[in-house]
Amino acid sequence: MLNLHTPSPARWLTHVSANLNELLIDHAHCEKKAAGVAMNLLFAYVDRVELVRAMSAIVQEELGHFHLVLDLLDRRGVRFRKLPASRYAGRLHALANKEEPMRAVDRLLIAALIEARSCERFGLLRDHLGDRELADFFGGLFESEARHHATYVRLARLFAPEMKVAARLEELAVAEAAIISDGEEIPRMHS
Repeated sequence: MLNLHTPSPARWLTHVSANLNELLIDHAHCEKKAAGVAMNLLFAYVDRVELVRAMSAIVQEELGHFHLVLDLLDRRGVRFRKLPASRYAGRLHALANKEEPMRAVDRLLIAALIEARSCERFGLLRDHLGDRELADFFGGLFESEARHHATYVRLARLFAPEMKVAARLEELAVAEAAIISDGEEIPRMHS
């Protein structure tokens, strides 16, 4: 369903569980970035009405999630601030084709994989955090990430035949698995 080739390493959950405030701040930034990615796609492919409508809805939903995380930070007395980002998304975006229409396919499939990884990690947090408020919060976002993943994969098929999209998704998923297996020392949603 999520097209991921490897589960998150156990070390990730241990690491972020010990740094929940930083994870929440990073999560807020991730929601903001996800809205930005959808907005960029909306502007880049304005002639594709199906994509424009889907991206518009995702922008609104991601910004809604951003506000939910900001509210949660406020309730917990955690100041929202700038954090160094993980290298995960940058490493994925570096794999994108430079020429259209495969650039569009890659941009959409990379967004799909990021949403899939978020979905998987929200499920881990939901199922393993002792902090019930946070576990429920992350669990509440699980379905929207899965839906966004499916939307991005479906929209990639507007730009290339289904078999070509499936083959490229497979290639990118293999690369994503290697990136996630490398991990990072910072406690981030995608470290």
